[in-house]
Amino acid sequence: MNLRRKKKINAEVATASMNDIMFFLMLFFLIMSTLLNPNVIKLTLPSSKHNVELRKKEVTISVTKDMQYFVNNVPVTFPMLEPLLTTELAKSKDFTVILRCDSGLTIQDLVTVLEIGNKLKVKMVLATKAPNGSNG
Repeated sequence: MNLRRKKKINAEVATASMNDIMFFLMLFFLIMSTLLNPNVIKLTLPSSKHNVELRKKEVTISVTKDMQYFVNNVPVTFPMLEPLLTTELAKSKDFTVILRCDSGLTIQDLVTVLEIGNKLKVKMVLATKAPNGSNG
């Protein structure tokens, strides 16, 4: 009397749909990473050997090489810079202005923006390009 089964049962995991799942995950992360990039204004920043990141309340002022001004990626005119910073100063006394100027600008263009911050007694930091090439 033989009580053993004639066929052995093999356990298998179906992986046919794994490629589709991985493709959709990759697509999702690629789309999300492009949407999360806050610096969409293309500037060539000056280089620096030291890279320090700030994590306080930040206001970003960007100046392109053709003298277009952006506050937090919103285009503004030069006369509007001081009232906007005054409004931010009324909201929060402790904030930092990150100044992102194109490397092709003259020193005088940089100083005119820095004078506004000096007049309002706001801490301003010049953004530079890190040695590895990333913007910081």
